[in-house]
Amino acid sequence: MVDKALEHYYGILDGDIKANYLRSKKHMVAAEPGASISALWRMHDASIGGQDSEKEVGGRISLLDLKIELANNMLADCRLCERRCGANRSAGMKGHCGVLDAKISSDFLHMGEEPDLIPSYTIFFAGCTFNCVYCQNWDISTRPGSGISMTPSDLARKIELRWGMRKKGIPSDHARNVNWVGGDPTSNLPFILEVLRECHANLPQVWNSNMYLSDESMNLLNGVIDVYLTDYKYGNDKCAFRLSNVPNYTKVCQRNHLLGRKHAEMIVRHLVLPGHVDCCTRPALSWISENLKNVKVNVMSQYRPEHRAKEFADIGRPLKIAEYQEAIGIAERLGLDLCD
Repeated sequence: MVDKALEHYYGILDGDIKANYLRSKKHMVAAEPGASISALWRMHDASIGGQDSEKEVGGRISLLDLKIELANNMLADCRLCERRCGANRSAGMKGHCGVLDAKISSDFLHMGEEPDLIPSYTIFFAGCTFNCVYCQNWDISTRPGSGISMTPSDLARKIELRWGMRKKGIPSDHARNVNWVGGDPTSNLPFILEVLRECHANLPQVWNSNMYLSDESMNLLNGVIDVYLTDYKYGNDKCAFRLSNVPNYTKVCQRNHLLGRKHAEMIVRHLVLPGHVDCCTRPALSWISENLKNVKVNVMSQYRPEHRAKEFADIGRPLKIAEYQEAIGIAERLGLDLCD
């Protein structure tokens, strides 16, 4: 029996429906040559709700191509994430994340994700919009220039290879989805959209993110992403700023979770931090319970004091079993649909 929280996702896997990005390639909009960016945004927003039909209607550009043009325009005054640092990445200026060209640290079939997702073709980008002092992928997130460059068409072919293995019934090499992660994928949104323009694989697209995107970026992902695999890290702004150097976390994270759930299906992760059950876990899970309906939730025990964590007394130790059990108890009492 298909889980209702991931009905769309399994519909793609069963071949009953097309992945959202494929539908966006079929949806045509009448974007006039030389139109201003503000006009293009108006065309985008007017078109975003009309891609239920795959029929090619009159127009001059696909909705996906329009998204790519808008995303690339944002690089000249970068506002892909909510920091809105304004770096002219098109001219080689590095912003807060340090990302210029997309650098791929690794790509492989990930077997360590949630059961519904594996095997997951996971693409790890270098760089991140956060500065978490306990980052377990710090070798990726703090080195935005590391990794390899790849053309959109080359990466699209790799995705299609994994899709082909699935169609041929080869279990050892097939993928159930494409999992965009890092670091964080936000800084590479234009590149990701360009990859999808070159791709034809009917695979669900998973956005694996800290969810600190700007509302413009969330708008561009609408109609492209099938499942948001999110981090809901903190229950308050003070902890978020102290441990991840993130301002205004609560407002942005909650806004984007609401938008993401409105536009697609969702699995929410919450990593339990030592000493943070009352200040972070309890309010985070309570908000999820009250505001996000029909989502899967993964309360995670994988914390370990990596990177700079031992510089901070509260998180400089492993998570206690009792703390995780308390977190699970909170989730169960709230009635959350926990991942297996």
